[in-house]
Amino acid sequence: MASDTPATTVPDTMSAMLLIGHGDIDRLVYRDDVPTPQPGPGEVLVRVTATAKNNTDRKAREGLYPVKKGQVTSFAMGGEPTLTFPRIQGADIAGRVAAVGEGVDPSRIDERGLLDFNLYADARCDINLTPDYYGHGADGGFAEYVAVPADQFHAVPNSELADAELAAMGMCSYQTAYHMMTSAGVKAGERILVTGASGGVGTALIQLCRIVGAIPYAVSQPEKAAALEALGAEAVIDRGDLQSFVERVLDATGGAPIDAVMDLVGGEMTDLFIDTMIHDMKARATYPRLSIAGASGGNISEILWTRIYLYQVQIFGVSHGTREEAEQLVEWIRAGRLKPVLHAAFRLSDLHAAERYFVSRGSNFLGKIVIVPDSQWEAHGAPFALAPVSSTLEPRS
Repeated sequence: MASDTPATTVPDTMSAMLLIGHGDIDRLVYRDDVPTPQPGPGEVLVRVTATAKNNTDRKAREGLYPVKKGQVTSFAMGGEPTLTFPRIQGADIAGRVAAVGEGVDPSRIDERGLLDFNLYADARCDINLTPDYYGHGADGGFAEYVAVPADQFHAVPNSELADAELAAMGMCSYQTAYHMMTSAGVKAGERILVTGASGGVGTALIQLCRIVGAIPYAVSQPEKAAALEALGAEAVIDRGDLQSFVERVLDATGGAPIDAVMDLVGGEMTDLFIDTMIHDMKARATYPRLSIAGASGGNISEILWTRIYLYQVQIFGVSHGTREEAEQLVEWIRAGRLKPVLHAAFRLSDLHAAERYFVSRGSNFLGKIVIVPDSQWEAHGAPFALAPVSSTLEPRS
């Protein structure tokens, strides 16, 4: 792991990428004169070394979180919209504690850690009813510094993990994945269909299924099969040819029904995912379960409700997760049970290029992109810069 620069005096201003309104990437403006935040009571100031990019950054920027049909906006689950401009995006933050607020032990300065990205409405550990997050309802990590709650910045000293790799294991993907599983009550021995398997949440789901003893079947492109199987997928089912999709899933399982689907796709495939669970109800031991936390294939699915209630399909809408789940994930990271799947790093000043690459990524894309402040690039970004020649990416271990 590359060593960080020594602790220094916190500057009055910093570099940051500001989102100034809904729209295309031209609404992201790089500035080097943004006031550095100050840690309040119970907070730490983190010197950011790497922040993983998530699809939610793009969707929030483009206003693609409607909660009513026809809306073009970002979600406001607590009532009033919390995405105001200018906003610094970036949820999955790794870095070092640069300063502490009142009530926080000064010995935490220089501690390396990972942020639980949630803006929790209360102190409950087992539920999160109005999900919001750093980078949306409060400034995030596409900057040199960020102030966050001390109890949500979890120390991860593991020397085998570079900061960019730690950011790639951030809670936006892993906590969402784990909450999809806990909501559906995924158990050891169950066959789990993971859609959108090559992205951040998908690769997290594959690993987490194996940790709890479930058997993940990945839906992705054939050229990613070797890497996904190396990560833990039992088999990889080509997402093409919809007419034969269910048959190919059942071929992979030996004819046994899928116990639960972890869906990040939606759209016209939702009905097919349900078909993989209900084709032989007498062979099931539990109710069919569908956890959905994304809609990359389309925000509207046509489903016969008679299929849902007659087959007793249980549907779980998932956004983010809980404090308890975040703490469990950090324990697994510290124990080395979760592995980073890092695709590449980009400089913060090159965020426009990273956004374009993210949406037009080709078949070699697997895992996470991280954004590294220019001032931290040589230590934490350069070793993971995008290779000039594309090749099939193996997950880093």
